[in-house]
Order: sequence, then structure tokens, then C-alpha cells
Amino acid sequence: MKVLVVNDYGTPSGGAELQSLRFRDLLRERGHDALLFTSDARPVPVAPVSDLLCFGSRGAAGRFTQVVNPFAAVALRRAIASFRPDVIHLRMFLSQLSPLILPALRDTPTLLHVVNYQLICPLNTKVLPDGGACTSRAGQVCQRHGCVSSLGRARFALQREMWSAWSGAIDMIVANSRWTATRLTADGIDVTETITYGIAPRGSRPPLAARPTVAFVGRLFAKKGVDVLLRAMALVRAAIPDALLRIVGDGPERGSLEALARELGLRDAVEMCGFVPNHELDVVVGDAWVQVVPSIWGEPFGMVTIEAMMRGTAVIASNTGGPSEVVRDGETGLLVPPADVDALATAMVALLGDRELARRMGARGYEIARSDFTEEAMMSRATRLYETTRERFQATRA
Repeated sequence: MKVLVVNDYGTPSGGAELQSLRFRDLLRERGHDALLFTSDARPVPVAPVSDLLCFGSRGAAGRFTQVVNPFAAVALRRAIASFRPDVIHLRMFLSQLSPLILPALRDTPTLLHVVNYQLICPLNTKVLPDGGACTSRAGQVCQRHGCVSSLGRARFALQREMWSAWSGAIDMIVANSRWTATRLTADGIDVTETITYGIAPRGSRPPLAARPTVAFVGRLFAKKGVDVLLRAMALVRAAIPDALLRIVGDGPERGSLEALARELGLRDAVEMCGFVPNHELDVVVGDAWVQVVPSIWGEPFGMVTIEAMMRGTAVIASNTGGPSEVVRDGETGLLVPPADVDALATAMVALLGDRELARRMGARGYEIARSDFTEEAMMSRATRLYETTRERFQATRA
């Protein structure tokens, strides 16, 4: 089968980007002919590793190309005409490629794999400025709540109009978790299936670090809740003075988080590791006693959760979003209310203060990851849904 994977970004960074790359590579390993088409924009200072590139921008121009990117539309048409794929696996397209690519998909079976909230929220978070969950459908309410400016609402409204006009080019819509599917369905997006992510099995984990160590892996955005983690760490240090926090990732909040760590007196208790390539993560955080996913929003899936489990690491996660579907509370880790510093600190003390408990929960998470979240399971489901997509395409074009 010939599969064209299409995504906004082709950099090996972030869960959605890494999964786009991995889909291409796994298809090739299974004997399929696969290419990855993306923009040349870089969310991190790392070069894209895509097969086919079009213009993208992280600067001011990006505000316009996310709505109308004629370069992407032309380049994608050429790619389809040259490659002649049997199916297109469309992923993120509203940050760089724009809805203008949708008409180019009409003559090829296309599966849309939704991995975030961009179709239903101009901020891609479904979170209000006060931190509460948004339960409203997108529209004027977005401006009324102060989520976006009038110009931002206009850009999103135009994206939605283009989606409404051209979404018929999509033959099947799937989501990356039940959580995402439920929220999309509530906003009128017809999601019929899910393709849950999987990762390659790891070998046996190294021993836990001598020092009680907690890890965070992710982009440093406000919605990731790293400030909550730092405040919780200050409480943890009162109970476990030698506890260490490793923060792996980069982003716009890095400076303010470093300042907060100093303000909380955590200079010697926090290591800011910056961006670490995915293939090096096991070395950097593999000996952590626990990995924390402290998101204050509903993560659509939370790739770092299953990555930690596959490393044999216990996980503490906010009881919301995709991670709450993955972490088994009291078995593979602990779930806590989002943005609750005291609850997070209590959970961290429970695991960092009991080496055997941390080891046991990590070992159980490893067992579940190897049975439920493998790449083999993910690709078996994906290829089956590719065939369903082709069948639907033939039925609608007959």
C-alpha cells in the first residue's frame, strides 16, 4: 500500500510530530511505500526530517498561512499527482498547512487522525482564561470569554467555514483517544473510531536512581502545569530533602519557570535539561522513580505517559484528558486533581518516600504498556482503518 502521511510539522519533537514520523517509518518497515509531507516550519530548533516540504512560518506570516497557505495546497497537489497514494493519513493541518489543502484530497481516500482540539477551539486547549474547562461550542463566546481577539476569532471562523465547505474530502475521522473523540463529537465532528498510540518495547529498566528523582518531559507551555509541579516540589523537599526534579523540554515558559525555581529555593533540587532528542530520553530520565504529567488541561492523549510506562516508571498524572485513561490509579501510578499543588505534593511524597512502591508501580506499568500500547497494535489498527477508508471512498464515489 502507498500511504502519504500529512502533518503540519516534520521536526522530531513533540508527541504528535514524533508519531507522524513514526507512522511513516513503521509503514515502511511493514513493506508499504510511505512518504511524509509537512511544512518546513520549526517549532523547535531542529531540522524537519520529512520527505516532502512546503512553505511554513513560525513568524507573523504564520497567522495568515494557518488560514490560507497556497504554497501547501500547490505542493500537496503535486505530491499526490507524483506519488499517487492509495490512502492519505492526514494529521495536524491547521497550524501551518491550512484548510486550503482539503480540496486536494478529494480524489484520494483520506483518513483524518485528530490528535488535538484545533478543529473545535481557537486556542487548541478547551480551557478558559480562568483555568476552567470550556464546555461551549466555538463562536462569539470565544471572544466574549477573552480567549481570543476579534482578529483571532475571525481567523478561526474562516478556518471553520473552509472546513465546513471542504470536509467532504475526508472519508473517515478517527481520534487518538476516547477523551478526544468525546469532545469532538460534542462539537459536531463525526468521529467513528480511535487509533491509540503505541511505542516500541524497551528492555529491562535500569535500577532507580540513588537519589529520589522525579522527571517531567514535555514542552514548557503554561497548560503543561510545570509551575504547579515546581510548587509541589517545594513541599516535597520539606519531607524528602534530597529529592531531585529533572525537567526535560523547552518552550516559552522556561525563563519564568527558572525564576520560580529560584524564588522557591529549589536551585539545587531542579535540573533544567532543555530539549532532549527522543532517542536520548531513556538515558536522561530512565532512572527516575516517578514521572509527573501535571497538565492543567485535558491532554488529548499524552504520549509521555505511555513512554514513561514503557520505561518502567511510575506515573503521577492529572485526573483529566488522555492520561487519565492510561494511568491506573493505585496500580501503575497515581491520579490527582489538575492544578492542585497539595494533592500533587502528597502523591510525590508517597512514591519518592517509598522506593519499593515506586518500583512496583513502574513494573506494573511496563507490563500494561507492553500488552496495550505497542506499535504493532497501533499499526494493525491503522492499516485496517486504511482499508475501511478506501472502502468508504469507493462507496461514496460510485
